[in-house]
Amino acid sequence: MTVSACILGVQGPDLPVNEAAFFRDAAPWGFVLFARNVDTPARLRRLTGALREAVGREAPIFVDQEGGRVQRLRAPHWFEHAPALDMATAGPAAYALQGRMLAAELRGVGIDGNFAPCADIAWPQTHPFLRSRCMGTSAAEVARHARALADGMLAGGVVPVIKHMPGHGRATQDSHLETPLIDLPRAVLEDTDFAPFKALADLPLGMTAHVRLPFFGDRPATMNPAALEMIRHDWGFQGALMTDDIGMRALSGPVRDRAAVAIAAGCDLVLHCNDTVAGFAEAATGAGPLDGPALLRCEAALARRGAAESVDFAALAADLATMTGRAQTAHG
Repeated sequence: MTVSACILGVQGPDLPVNEAAFFRDAAPWGFVLFARNVDTPARLRRLTGALREAVGREAPIFVDQEGGRVQRLRAPHWFEHAPALDMATAGPAAYALQGRMLAAELRGVGIDGNFAPCADIAWPQTHPFLRSRCMGTSAAEVARHARALADGMLAGGVVPVIKHMPGHGRATQDSHLETPLIDLPRAVLEDTDFAPFKALADLPLGMTAHVRLPFFGDRPATMNPAALEMIRHDWGFQGALMTDDIGMRALSGPVRDRAAVAIAAGCDLVLHCNDTVAGFAEAATGAGPLDGPALLRCEAALARRGAAESVDFAALAADLATMTGRAQTAHG
């Protein structure tokens, strides 16, 4: 079965016949869900089941469920997690516990991938769209916390996606709106912003950043062979590497070209989140088939998931509240 090297968004909380037919033909490797796709747990389970039925396999389904303002599954049906940076003083044990909670909730509705942890370092100048999502203010702190969260999710059957490689924290621009520039010497970044990602190079999936690093030229890292070569060979990252959303304004050109350039630069997968069916088709065409080493890396990533676990969610929430000193919204 030929699979496209892409992860595509979904229009709404149900899967109409025409959209199911498109996914059957386009055969994306996986899917990504947003708040527009989330209603009740039962309806979400129907949607994830319908997506897998459409492509005829157990395709991975991802979501952004970090905590704080970036969580697509919310109260009253799901737990309201604190922003990542707010939990930093509680240490790795809190993130490990959060990882188990996230995994239990996500697997309960058929989601088996999470676009977390965010291993960018929070600097004073980090753009507000990102800063509260970071897991600390030093490389060592971020690496410890990201490792704990990733391990907790893997143990519960959810594959983590470390982001945003090679590091977005120094940027003062929002990549949803423009191309961020990080104009610092490589030696400075090697010891700081790059360090958490190097320490976590054994994780199964990574997401690129649409940031421009002048010492690598004019192209953002997502489309930059030199930046991706550093991630692969200098850092030793052997997992599958996906783009951040290619629909962001940090990138330019037609969607098909964006996808093709990212794959040619060294990404294994193209992520395209928000578009019409015609736009998603352009992304799939540009990404092309998933095969060769990229396919093997994707298969290996999914093999890293543990089995879904049954947990006492209320007890875990109480433990997390004790660790963080923060009363959290109960699971509905």
